[in-house]
Amino acid sequence: MKKFISITCVLFALLMVFAIPVGAAQAYTTYTYSIDGKPLYSPDAYTAEKTITASSMGLETQGKGELSALKDPSDMITDAVGNVYIADTGNDRILCLDKYYHLRFEIKSFINGEGVSDYFSKPEGIFVTEDRYEAGVLKYPGRIFVCDTQANRIVTFNLDGSFNSIIEAPESELFSENAIFWPVAMAVDAYERLYVVSSETNEGIIVMTDKGEFTAFIGAQQSALSVWDQIWRRFQTADQRAASANITSYPYNNISVNENGFIYASIYAPELKEQMESAITLKSKLGTYAPVKLLNPAGDEIMRRNGFWPPAGEIDYKNTGAGSVGEISRVEDVTCGPEGTWSIFDFERSKIFTYDYDGNLLFAFGDTGGQLGNIAEKSIRAICYQDDVFLVLDATGSITVFKRTEYGDVLIRALYHQNERLYDKAIDDWKEILMRNSNYDAAYIGIGQSLSRSGKYEEALEYYKAAYDTENYSVAYKELRKEWMSRFFLMIPLVIVIVCILLSKFLKHAAKINKAVSVSGKKHTFKDELYYVFHVMFHPMDGFWDLKHERRGSVRAALVYMFITVFALFYRAVGSGYVMDPQGTGNANILMQVLVVFVPVILFVIANWCLTTLFDGEGSFKDIFISVGYSVLPIAITTIPVTLFSNFVVNEELDILKLIIALGFIWAGMLIFFGTMVTHDYTMLKNLLITLFTIVGMAFIMFLGVLFTSLVMDMVSFVTNIVSEINYRL
Repeated sequence: MKKFISITCVLFALLMVFAIPVGAAQAYTTYTYSIDGKPLYSPDAYTAEKTITASSMGLETQGKGELSALKDPSDMITDAVGNVYIADTGNDRILCLDKYYHLRFEIKSFINGEGVSDYFSKPEGIFVTEDRYEAGVLKYPGRIFVCDTQANRIVTFNLDGSFNSIIEAPESELFSENAIFWPVAMAVDAYERLYVVSSETNEGIIVMTDKGEFTAFIGAQQSALSVWDQIWRRFQTADQRAASANITSYPYNNISVNENGFIYASIYAPELKEQMESAITLKSKLGTYAPVKLLNPAGDEIMRRNGFWPPAGEIDYKNTGAGSVGEISRVEDVTCGPEGTWSIFDFERSKIFTYDYDGNLLFAFGDTGGQLGNIAEKSIRAICYQDDVFLVLDATGSITVFKRTEYGDVLIRALYHQNERLYDKAIDDWKEILMRNSNYDAAYIGIGQSLSRSGKYEEALEYYKAAYDTENYSVAYKELRKEWMSRFFLMIPLVIVIVCILLSKFLKHAAKINKAVSVSGKKHTFKDELYYVFHVMFHPMDGFWDLKHERRGSVRAALVYMFITVFALFYRAVGSGYVMDPQGTGNANILMQVLVVFVPVILFVIANWCLTTLFDGEGSFKDIFISVGYSVLPIAITTIPVTLFSNFVVNEELDILKLIIALGFIWAGMLIFFGTMVTHDYTMLKNLLITLFTIVGMAFIMFLGVLFTSLVMDMVSFVTNIVSEINYRL
């Protein structure tokens, strides 16, 4: 009996396990991206709660009891009270659901302004406005705007579904010849301005009044031109350039408007794929080839892209997600959320990406598949917010309902407190997020911003460092630097003047010594050889001549300057300021810095000597080495002060330091060029050709070195295997 009871209990437990619905499992993960472009997994901000089908919506054909399923839906939006509106394109109708996703009414036919029965023709876009009052008087009644796509018009309805008006295709000379008004998406701002995306219009987003009067085009996507086209456009007239731009520009695919009246517009153009990919790779802050743009009413692109990566969906697109792995995200819709957040979806991978107003990725979630929360590949049609719920409409007409989690609530609360300037509360919220997700860079940035706005700049810097946020770090550091400069206002210019005087005196002293040595006729000392580099640097032609013929230099002095350059590069690796090297990527291995300096110099000397012995070069191996050794000092002279000052600069000043370093390398390169020319007594043209062939020779020597090393390694491996085999046999 006991055995029977035990078996029964086991079977019952197994039945309970296997009775759990497979669809209830959540297979997707939530993540953000690190500065290196790798996913950082985080707690879920939204979790899939349920799926709303046509049956649960109550879509049954009247009198027949048959299910009237959605067919190829295109758009979805919600209103202030949570009602959901769907453009059921395949069935030529608009559905209105209540906040519980039950059918309120459908609009399939209507009596138009002429008193004639009218119908939709493949409506693809929908937008809803609320009643707006001014001084207690209703000024703009709420309406439902429908993009009646294939009828080339916009139809408006009152909020109860009754017909209001028809807005016909706008007319303007600015439309290209044979242009077709094909509205697929639209948005309306607080002043009843209509922003319409027409899939057959390349000039940009159409701005028009609610009466159908054309106002302007805004936000035209810049086309990708070949080098030849860019050159040819310089010789074209303004009209010709405008015409060619219209031919090669691309239309947007969706649009949304935030509470401030700014327009988010998404675009996907396969012809611009390379440019969009480059914008991601280069972390571009520009919106020229961005898949999502933020436009003000004048059409200016104003999106902030302050995150590690530009808002473009998948960053690690070559390794992450299903669908077209290796391709950038195909952004097909954009929607505005609470507290300045906004979301897009990747059509290929069925993923949602949510950003804050500054362009920081807050979280990404979703995947392809049949489990709850996963959407079939290339199946998402529209996304929208419904208070603390996120809705995803798929091609089957089902709506997946994602409920915001406690983690997501804290995140939105932190943004709210930050936007309302309640910085102490925002810091508490961000710290609570860090307790749940220590890798969440947006939390470090949020704490840093709250501290900065409270005037606690020094504390803010540590949080910005933790998130590798050089932009905000620079803003806080600039304020901190102002305080320091106000304290030492007189000392700073005094130090600069003293340094300039000392430098001037040293150069005069070096010039005096070099002049005295040149007429003394005595044997040159090591000190004289070291001082002579300052004559070579500023007078390369006669300097290198005397370096060779008067023996003013030596190998030991050349080695000293090469080691000084090694020290300068090592100091740059370990001493660069945070803004210049936020990740600390500098190589602090002194041996590596020795190789960085000595290997190129030795390769150049060997290759140049081999070539010049064949082409009437007058310099020996020693002469070439000395001239190159004396030539590298400008790298050290510019690198050391730049590294020092990099600890006191902000982002905007970083380009100046980079320019100085570049000038140091250019200076050294010119000295090497003129040094070899004077050493071998070549003409300018001949030396240029020899220098180019020297670079080729360096590459050839490196190839031989790698080949020889590989052969030696193979031989060692072969001998090792034979010895191992003999030992095994014995």
